[in-house]
Amino acid sequence: MSTQPGLTPLGRILSFLIIVALLGLGGYVILQKSRHGGQNTPAGASAEEKSGVVEPMTETPRLPSAAPYVPKDNTVAIELSEYAGYAGLIAANGGMEPNEQSFFFQKYGFKVKLTVSEEESWPALNSGRLAASATTADVLAAYGRQFQVVVPAQIGFSRGADGVIVTSDIKRINGLKGKILATSQFTEADFFLRYLSQEAGMPVKTLSSLDATPSPDAVNVVYCSDAFAAGDLFLAELKSGRKRLSGCVTWAPKTTEVVDQSGGKAIMLTSNRNLLIIADILVVNRGFAEQQPKMLAGLVHGLVEGNRRVREDPDAHLDLLAKAFKWDRAKARAELEKVHLANLPESQAFFSGAIDAAGSFGGIYQSAVYAYGKDLIKDPADPAHFLNLKALDALQSSGEYASQQIAIAPIRGGAKPVLEDNPLLSRDIRFYFEPNSAKLDLTSQDNVKSLEDIKRLLQVSPGSTILLRGHVDDTYVPKFRKEGGEALVRQMAMTAMELSRNRAGEVKQQVINKFKVDGSRLETVGRGWEEPASKTDPEKNRRVEVQWFTLE
Repeated sequence: MSTQPGLTPLGRILSFLIIVALLGLGGYVILQKSRHGGQNTPAGASAEEKSGVVEPMTETPRLPSAAPYVPKDNTVAIELSEYAGYAGLIAANGGMEPNEQSFFFQKYGFKVKLTVSEEESWPALNSGRLAASATTADVLAAYGRQFQVVVPAQIGFSRGADGVIVTSDIKRINGLKGKILATSQFTEADFFLRYLSQEAGMPVKTLSSLDATPSPDAVNVVYCSDAFAAGDLFLAELKSGRKRLSGCVTWAPKTTEVVDQSGGKAIMLTSNRNLLIIADILVVNRGFAEQQPKMLAGLVHGLVEGNRRVREDPDAHLDLLAKAFKWDRAKARAELEKVHLANLPESQAFFSGAIDAAGSFGGIYQSAVYAYGKDLIKDPADPAHFLNLKALDALQSSGEYASQQIAIAPIRGGAKPVLEDNPLLSRDIRFYFEPNSAKLDLTSQDNVKSLEDIKRLLQVSPGSTILLRGHVDDTYVPKFRKEGGEALVRQMAMTAMELSRNRAGEVKQQVINKFKVDGSRLETVGRGWEEPASKTDPEKNRRVEVQWFTLE
């Protein structure tokens, strides 16, 4: 299957020439990548090609056969993209070039060469031309078993680098229903949108062009060659006055650029500043990891140590970071503020699932499997297939980082969210209660899962709050009116209001009891039968609506 679908005739000619030129590099094309992956158009393509829509892929791109990486000259090659989240590795190495003053050499006797490339590194990593790279946890779910890598450590969380930019009339994720957004397929931007749509209870439909008919019941997506191109396309649509696109999902600095250049027509609906589902991980060639366990241990130790140094004194490492990515100090500082570098206990908790202030590896991985769906991920691997945590466990046993603690705090900057005014998304969940009672049936697996869904929302977004809005159905209103007129209807409306409030309160209490959640992060309100979700189906009206308010 082609990995560059939907190109214009000029694009196809250029692609052919590139393929011919690259045959000597192993017989497959190295596609340009953005921050953590994705495909791009050839160099020299027209502006139209660079920002145009490409045909959505129906399966993950195939990788070349796996082979172990073999170090040369006692040096391990690691490829990174331009992202401040890798500051720890750069600090531990004392820069980008192999040297004997690096932590890796001083402690473990080998050198590391770090390179920055915006080309897709997965083929080189899989085929043994690279020892390691970095990606986000969701990417592993998409590439599956063909991606012969191990994950020995978490690098950190992106905290504001990715964002959903929309027209200014859209105020929450639910407002994307029936709309078209642009992003880049099989990247963290794609996953970010799919995750939020999934939490809002809306399916995602992919379209092959902007002129295709969108589904009125789904979030509709068109794909561009990369996430920057998606931002350019949305901005061009806004400036042209055409209304085919309602937004894009991309990452910094394109997020800021689109908003600033839109003339007030676009806003940042949300970023992942306080929505920690974009988790950066170290990925290591599996054959190399199995054959060189000491080097693997050294890479993990160096990452943890480098992260410690940068966390404790970020200013001391700004010059190294700026030099690595050709930034000035101001940009290096600004970009570093958009990441959370993981320490040892945070990395361990991320993989064990014990972390309660952010997304876990297993949770993010499974969310990606669900978000992409069985049509795209037909036979998902178990997340444990990728893990090799021996080096992390050894560091914990050594006691070297015993003083470190999990410290993932919300980033506060704007005003506190006004409840019932500006939730990021809302979702109707039907909890099952005993008839005319606020007692929740905890033998129901549906109820248990719904409680876990609420807990997960609070977990992945530090500082977020949940408003539980209780509702009952109005099936008996005609009977009340017939038996006692409007006076009885008003009386029973008050009873219904109290029952709906008590049911929301019961859900809150069960979340607190079951998951030890801070009760101040859960609010309740009863709406009785005043806000029916359906005029014909009473089941849809017996519900608790979950509204999720994140800090932005």
